[in-house]
Amino acid sequence: MTTHTVPFDGAFTDAWMRRFARSAQAAEPELTALDQQTGDGDFGANLTAGTRAVLLRLDALDTGAAGLPAAAPLDAAATAFLDEVGGTSGPLFGLLLQALARAAAAEAPLLTTPALAEGIAEGLAAIRRVGEAEPGDKTLVDALHPAAGALAAADDATPPDAALRHAAEAAWQGVRDTAGLRARLGRAAYLRERATDVPDPGAVGVALFLTSAGGTVTALTPYLSPAVS
Repeated sequence: MTTHTVPFDGAFTDAWMRRFARSAQAAEPELTALDQQTGDGDFGANLTAGTRAVLLRLDALDTGAAGLPAAAPLDAAATAFLDEVGGTSGPLFGLLLQALARAAAAEAPLLTTPALAEGIAEGLAAIRRVGEAEPGDKTLVDALHPAAGALAAADDATPPDAALRHAAEAAWQGVRDTAGLRARLGRAAYLRERATDVPDPGAVGVALFLTSAGGTVTALTPYLSPAVS
């Protein structure tokens, strides 16, 4: 039997945010190509700009300090997206990170699976309230909603990294499902057939964020294939 020794403190969430930045940078060309088919073509650039701002905020923290609470890097990332990123993606990712930081702070100093479940659920609710998107509208909600369900179903004793892995798997399935949806909101709604069979870039961004908790994503294609589960 393997003993779980990962400390789910600020070092864990700091590493998660840094991997998210690397993932966004690696995926930028693919995200841009997707968004050129369904939107304004700027999602990849906006997400990368957001994560670069996150890195600057993280570098200003004493992330090597012992006992750094898990909420601190999440809060820094939320502030970066809310204050420094334009377009639709910045505020929405900022709301998600803000909810995660708030839930993590309530159970400081360590991140727990119940806190993740609460934070993702609250972030989803905030995004739906602000963006007026529902599951099936071909937005990032279609990845975040199943991820929230996976976390809600996880046992409280599940290690956070394992819970995030299952949430990411659910999110990627949601991403793949968006390819068959017709958009109701945003520019994709006006493109109609042109946006058909193309996964929603915002949903991809959510799945990228969750997957980065466990490792850096270097290419999107394997995750967009129906063979991936």
